[in-house]
Amino acid sequence: MSTQIDISEQDGVRFLHFGSEWIQGAMRLRNPNALELNYTREMMAGLLLKPDDWPRNALLIGLGAASLTRFIHHHCPHTRVHVVEIEPRVVAAARQFFHLPEESQRLTIQINCGARFVLETERCFDYILVDGFDEDARPGVLDTLPFYQAARSRLSARGIMAVNLLGRSRGYQASVERIIKAFDNRVIAFPSCDSGNVITLAADGEAIELSLADMRARARELKARTGLDLLPTVSRLEQAGSLPGGRLIL
Repeated sequence: MSTQIDISEQDGVRFLHFGSEWIQGAMRLRNPNALELNYTREMMAGLLLKPDDWPRNALLIGLGAASLTRFIHHHCPHTRVHVVEIEPRVVAAARQFFHLPEESQRLTIQINCGARFVLETERCFDYILVDGFDEDARPGVLDTLPFYQAARSRLSARGIMAVNLLGRSRGYQASVERIIKAFDNRVIAFPSCDSGNVITLAADGEAIELSLADMRARARELKARTGLDLLPTVSRLEQAGSLPGGRLIL
């Protein structure tokens, strides 16, 4: 990445930019462990679909402002997190400006191409979160069928992948179709956030089936435990007709 990394602040929120107007991450200074941006909250929607001890380990591709890293590290003490970030200056900025936790047995950070890591590693993960973009908000190789197929092979028997598709007007549906093909249709794409981001969840291993009432109950419990409010997300899924018969089947 040859573009500069910029930090800005407005109304108590610190933002990360890659030399453009695109917001690559945000942190509310008075509550750094909360998820400030809507799309980052929905990236954690896997927590609605699994028991409280899930995930035991998570792979984060793309560090940004370390929002997801901070949230998982703080609110999921049973989870080991491995972050893969291609640009070392992003890691340095996250340490200096965005309260990136120190590396430990629970948190490791690797400078590498996320796609290369997925292709080469033999490790498996309960949760793979893909949120990697260049300065022009392009995901590159992270939005290809071979990558999604490789990511599926690295999921555990309880595995879920969450992808931020950015809701790009030039056609996120093609990205969703690639994920559907890689995961044999075990995919749900959330309605676009206000910011235009489209979060897609894909599952492997054990089947997932939850009623709307179960999802709302889990969302209330999650909000009480972590402050993360996914009740609006559940309502948007219902209104969009994504829960036929009042059930999520994945």
